[in-house]
Amino acid sequence: MADPHEIDPSHQSLWRPLRLLQASMDADIARIYAAERIDGLKPSYVMELLRLHARGPMTITELAESVNRTHSALSQKVAAMREAGWVETVAGDDARSKKVTLTDQARAVIGRLAAEWRATEAALADLEAELPYPLSRVVTDIEQALERRSFHDRIAEKLAQDPGWG
Repeated sequence: MADPHEIDPSHQSLWRPLRLLQASMDADIARIYAAERIDGLKPSYVMELLRLHARGPMTITELAESVNRTHSALSQKVAAMREAGWVETVAGDDARSKKVTLTDQARAVIGRLAAEWRATEAALADLEAELPYPLSRVVTDIEQALERRSFHDRIAEKLAQDPGWG
């Protein structure tokens, strides 16, 4: 019988533990919101909500640039946040543009979201202090390695050596 790892290479993953760790930590943040009855709020919305609070209404393009995301990704997120009642779109500076703004629901909890952000960052700093090699350092080191040679180029090289690709 064939090795299951050869049939389904997804059994091996260097990234999955990191994704699961982040999902677990996000779930803990979501538990904080649930305990405080802040319903329908995902941890992934908070940066955009805080940014809108700090800078005021923005177009999707402006918001995307401010959080370093693509227009497409932010457009989808804004749609989900609008459906959940956290943001709304209003007329922009001209008849063709729209701006994203906080709803009353978001404004009512924005101070608490800022407090949660600060507490989360402080908890992460405490956690990193316990580690021999902090995750923020790992990220910086990976970014520097990818500046030397892109992830795309690294994958393309491996694919060129894999008979299953060609």
